[in-house]
Amino acid sequence: MLVPTVHAPGVYFYRRPSDSSNFFEAGLLKEALSNVLVRFYPMAGRLGRDENGVIHIQCNGEGALFVVAETSCVIDDFGEFESGLKLLNFVPNVDYSNDISSYPLLLAQVTHFKCGGICLGILTHHTLTDATSTFYFIKAWAEMTREYDPPPSINASTQNTLFQSNLEPVSSVILNLSVDQTNTLKAKSKANHGSTINFTKFEVIVAHLWRCLCKVRGLPDDQASKLLIPINGRSRLTPPLPSGYIGNVLFTGTSIALSGDILSEPLNFTAERIHKALMRMDDEYLKSALAYLKQQPDLSVLKRGAHTFKCPNVNVSNLFHMPIYDANFGWGRPLFFRPIVLYDGLTHILPSPSNDGSLYLVTNLETRYIPLFKKCFMRSLLREIFMRGVGLGQE
Repeated sequence: MLVPTVHAPGVYFYRRPSDSSNFFEAGLLKEALSNVLVRFYPMAGRLGRDENGVIHIQCNGEGALFVVAETSCVIDDFGEFESGLKLLNFVPNVDYSNDISSYPLLLAQVTHFKCGGICLGILTHHTLTDATSTFYFIKAWAEMTREYDPPPSINASTQNTLFQSNLEPVSSVILNLSVDQTNTLKAKSKANHGSTINFTKFEVIVAHLWRCLCKVRGLPDDQASKLLIPINGRSRLTPPLPSGYIGNVLFTGTSIALSGDILSEPLNFTAERIHKALMRMDDEYLKSALAYLKQQPDLSVLKRGAHTFKCPNVNVSNLFHMPIYDANFGWGRPLFFRPIVLYDGLTHILPSPSNDGSLYLVTNLETRYIPLFKKCFMRSLLREIFMRGVGLGQE
């Protein structure tokens, strides 16, 4: 398994309904979590190593961590939720200095705001889960909570200390892509260049993103840039795995190109690079990758992480088909969700909480590049919309 041996953090924000007396009550959530972990029992286990040092899951029932915290802040203090470092305060701290068997694979924190709203912070270990299984689990926990008849309130421990991060100076930017803007990119990928491929919106968004990142990072023309895209292998394997399979079934599609080529070629050329990288990931390719990994004496040298994604490389995770906003624990849909993995070059594409077909891009970059990136990404889109409006939509 080549994923980072760390937890993947994400945060949900909820406003308190006016008619709720047990809003995110700790006893209710903990009891529902205990019940749902019977079904998802590997998530209550720990990591271990076999005699060859290979990591495996120990289904020993040691449990998950659930904590409750309070803050004097209000949800609106966090604006558009772009400050990933501040949001790390809302997930539990994990001590990775001890053996891998020492920490839970699932950790959750409910933080109550002064305004009455809450943040639900989730940490799931990447060795055990990918995005598909994580959101499948959260949805099941939410459904269990809605259906559960709670006992009298149980007092919970409170986490008072906030996590202080020593991460590199990387910041997040959140960009909203409307349906019209996405359609503009798709039209641009077809205009006057003879492309016969009907590119997906993911492919054209990533092509535009890759171009902008090469530009704002100031990469020389002869600098190779690698694009990495995590691929859900469940439906690509034969026979396919069930959609509810709990485990990490991520493979990585890659495309490598020179920065000068990405910046100079028409958008559909770049989109075709991405299309070919994704189409390559069929059953034969995935099984050959698994066979190769089984032959490797030390998988740790192949693991991906912050060093993999940083400049000049790009990693894009497609989450816009995930049931993110189905996490209704009984008090309504989340106000907002975002991952808070602060790796330079990492982008998550998510559905909008408004459910109107628009998308959110959460991109992490060295802080100095953020202003230029926002201008590059959005100005070129606005220019293309204008050009389409006056009948001049060309590359």
